[in-house]
Amino acid sequence: MDKFEKITGIAAPMPLVNIDTDMIIPKVHLKSIKRTGFGKHLFDEMRYNRDGTEVADFVLNKPQYRDAEILIAGDNFGCGSSREHAPWAIADFGIKCVVSTSFADIFFNNSFKNGILPIVLPQEQVDILMADAEKGANARMTVDLEAQEITTSDGDVIPFDVDPFKKHCLLNGLDDIALTMEKAASIDTFESSMSVQRPWV
Repeated sequence: MDKFEKITGIAAPMPLVNIDTDMIIPKVHLKSIKRTGFGKHLFDEMRYNRDGTEVADFVLNKPQYRDAEILIAGDNFGCGSSREHAPWAIADFGIKCVVSTSFADIFFNNSFKNGILPIVLPQEQVDILMADAEKGANARMTVDLEAQEITTSDGDVIPFDVDPFKKHCLLNGLDDIALTMEKAASIDTFESSMSVQRPWV
């Protein structure tokens, strides 16, 4: 998993509420357990017409937001089913941070495990960021995980909270497997001890 330290990039405004995981990545595209290849299907039913052409007025199809790395979203983002493909699709598209007033718990936790920083802020602060994002590609904002601050294109600084352990994992690029491998020496010692104490196991 890539480290998340600090990004400065384009923020896309998506004020819709209750964006569920089926809207993020429709179930018809859940055909792989690899983490790549899902970005092209992110928000598929909103991004594309039935004939496969792009919906011109969908935010991520607009030229100024095609390279967005930050998503400013409406309330209750990531609700619905628990599919981990949802954060996979977001990460594969290139979005590294999602800001909302609230997230579904499973999506929230899955995001951290896949290198995405979900930030919860009060509505009035999300409104400030939404307005900043609506300025387009020239309005780049900075998300600094170490400092726990978002800086708007106008220089306004908005602090945010994050769980210390989840912050540590993102800063160091540690997913569940990497966290386990940090204990490899202790695991090897334990297994060697058990093989002596219980050779029949």
